[in-house]
Amino acid sequence: MPDKPLTSRGAATRQRIVEVATREFAQYGIAGARIERIVVAARTNKAQLYGYFGSKEGLFDAVFLGSLERIMTVVPIDAADLAGWAVRLYDEYLRRPDLIRLATWARLERRPTGHLVDDANRLDDAKLRAITDAQTAGTVRSGDPFDLMALVIAMSMAWSPVSNVYAASDQEPAELHERRRALLRDSVQRVVTPD
Repeated sequence: MPDKPLTSRGAATRQRIVEVATREFAQYGIAGARIERIVVAARTNKAQLYGYFGSKEGLFDAVFLGSLERIMTVVPIDAADLAGWAVRLYDEYLRRPDLIRLATWARLERRPTGHLVDDANRLDDAKLRAITDAQTAGTVRSGDPFDLMALVIAMSMAWSPVSNVYAASDQEPAELHERRRALLRDSVQRVVTPD
């Protein structure tokens, strides 16, 4: 990132790079992504890209961390309705399959075990606090808040682009998505409701 503020033209170029790189990394992963394709599609040059991001890895980090922040903003947790949260995540994966693909590439190419990002970049403190508060209020079952969060997220990804059974598409009939949403909502509710 440059030390001085970006001009409006510089900010637009940086945003084009991020948008193109998101598609490139989602499709090809970190190793398969090509800076040459990114700069051509973003209508810029390597010097500018490296000036903004430092390296290919720095560009991936910016894209990936941006996708994590985006999903938290677009689909904030509601611990009073974890089933609804799971359904909203399902819908976001239909709208933006690149978000899940980026996380999958990060898992495959960077962190095969443990947390997907460094502790400083985890961004799940608010989610864990919300689940803990719901547990204290007696509306969510006991258990490790992180494990409950991970389980709900995994359930929301059952038909995502990383499913090992079936990857859904926003092109499928609406009725099919409604059936999946109902099943997901009911299943998550059963899992998180206290005994």
